[in-house]
Amino acid sequence: MKIKEIQNKESWEKFLSKIEEKTFLQSWNWGEFNQKMGHKIWRLGIFENSELLGVALVLKIKARRGTFLFVPHGPLVYSENLETQTINDKPQRPASPQTESPNIKFQILNILLNELEKLSKQEKASFVRIAPIWERNEKNAKIFKDLNFRQAPIHMHPELSWQLDISPPEEELLMNMRKTTRYLIKKAKKNHGISIKQSSDPEDLEIFNQIYEQTAKRHRFAPFSLKYVKTQFEAFLPDNQIRLFLGEDNGKTIVASVAVFWQGISFYHHGASLPSDEPVSYLSQWEIIKEAKKQGCRAHNFWGIVDPASLSPEEVKKHPWQGLTLFKKGFGGYEKPYVRTQDYIVSKKYWLNFLIESIRKKIRRL
Repeated sequence: MKIKEIQNKESWEKFLSKIEEKTFLQSWNWGEFNQKMGHKIWRLGIFENSELLGVALVLKIKARRGTFLFVPHGPLVYSENLETQTINDKPQRPASPQTESPNIKFQILNILLNELEKLSKQEKASFVRIAPIWERNEKNAKIFKDLNFRQAPIHMHPELSWQLDISPPEEELLMNMRKTTRYLIKKAKKNHGISIKQSSDPEDLEIFNQIYEQTAKRHRFAPFSLKYVKTQFEAFLPDNQIRLFLGEDNGKTIVASVAVFWQGISFYHHGASLPSDEPVSYLSQWEIIKEAKKQGCRAHNFWGIVDPASLSPEEVKKHPWQGLTLFKKGFGGYEKPYVRTQDYIVSKKYWLNFLIESIRKKIRRL
């Protein structure tokens, strides 16, 4: 089993097309976006002979609290018998005594970690952070534990997402929604002053940003910069994988959303709105879903929702995302929990980062 950098976009995307559970955070264009933002990246492929078994987009993140290597929603592994298949190579890192017959996911993560340790020392990173998109269960969590990972103090991307199968006809999708959500969509459609426009013009992100900054101030979160959103937009635009949706009420834009369309899945990635008594946001989300169906998408990912697994009922009610969570769930669908974000400590400098992130989490009530 060997690791090699993959330089060919077609090979990378072709492999990902075989993966069922994935997000655009491992796409080729997400790597392009991060390079444009000044991050060093590696597109690593794990091969058994000439067969590609897994990939991992790795980002070097330089922050004031420290430098680390980050694998967003990866690594992604493909095997017809994923849970039972083993390989002939012995692990380079000794397995824990509790690990018997390591499966291919253990082997791939094991060899990837060896490579990331080397890169960490080369790049002077104090830890490796992986936000896996593996189902949250004991077997998958144990793989990380056996390799001496620890749960990260914060998450950087959703660990619990809300998803919807959009393959049924529109009428069936509407019938499966919460009654209130369906009513508000129909109410917005009857209001001739409400309209939803689509744009592929990066300059229109100025409109999004104005609403986004006001949304951030109202809900007390740190917004991404206009440069960040615009660079992301321009990275996905050449492949027609991104679109801006602008919801207007009598000529005034009060809702703005950025959606990504990638490999048969649509993603509600950025959203912003101004206070209004009109249900423009409901119609806007419905138009994103309808556009996704036109583009041949089979699923819609609403992105993150409140994860009640480690919160009390009272904390869930007070969580800053609770209103957004109720909005998303109203469209019907199901939740997808992933293994918690994991850290692998490379140097003692990690603990400064741990302290800072722990404090930030408490302040932001996340």
